[in-house]
Amino acid sequence: MSSIEMPFQGDLVLSVVSHGHGSQVRQLLADLSQVEGGLISRVVLTLNVPEPMLEALSEECFPFVLEVRRNELPLGFGRNHNRALQDVPEGYVCLLNPDVRLEDSQLFYWLAMYAAKPGVGCAYPVQVNELGVMQDSERELPTPTALWRRRVLGKKESRVDWVNAACMVLPREAWVAVGGFDERYFMYCEDVDLCLRLRQAGYSLVRAPVQIVHAGQRASRRRWDHLRWHVASLLRLWRSPAYRWACNALPASGAGAGNIGAP
Repeated sequence: MSSIEMPFQGDLVLSVVSHGHGSQVRQLLADLSQVEGGLISRVVLTLNVPEPMLEALSEECFPFVLEVRRNELPLGFGRNHNRALQDVPEGYVCLLNPDVRLEDSQLFYWLAMYAAKPGVGCAYPVQVNELGVMQDSERELPTPTALWRRRVLGKKESRVDWVNAACMVLPREAWVAVGGFDERYFMYCEDVDLCLRLRQAGYSLVRAPVQIVHAGQRASRRRWDHLRWHVASLLRLWRSPAYRWACNALPASGAGAGNIGAP
């Protein structure tokens, strides 16, 4: 452990984007207020749409600095996070969904610890739903064949190539090195692309021994506009240099892929 540069107090900034998640945001901020160790310096909360329920947040007291940003027009997932985390002074950045519940007060300590390991580009927790069932947050490269096996044949992932962005802690160095999210993805696949570019740059993705509760639901299964965005993002991903690199560089089979794995 002596080779690990330990995160220090106030060295982590969190970015949360709300799109009508008012009640969940309030619960998340309450959870964050219970986090131990003083690692969190700031929480940047972006209101992608007007939310009267959250208007008074800036007047409330939290054990971290809360910055509330309000968009005049809704922006994409990646652009919102990129703006929130532009030129940050903190050593570590966290992408956090508003529909996440924290049950471990030392969650970010462990995530930052694993993100601090040499060569790590992203540390992430195990994700479970409200019933405690593990979610499929670790996924295989979404090739047409892999999607067919998953969606049509109902087969589970054969390996782990990327992880979703519901909760990620990255060293600032890695975040800056890959330039954050590719803002050409308005919604969907931006986390796939980010993970692939991190791996292409030589960074690893590591699962920390902690878990979160993620209540996320895939809107692309319920709304046509989201389905259209999902398909458009997949087409963009399949044309990207990162995807072409991944098809050639990642293992074709096995329980785990390349430099992704548990600690």
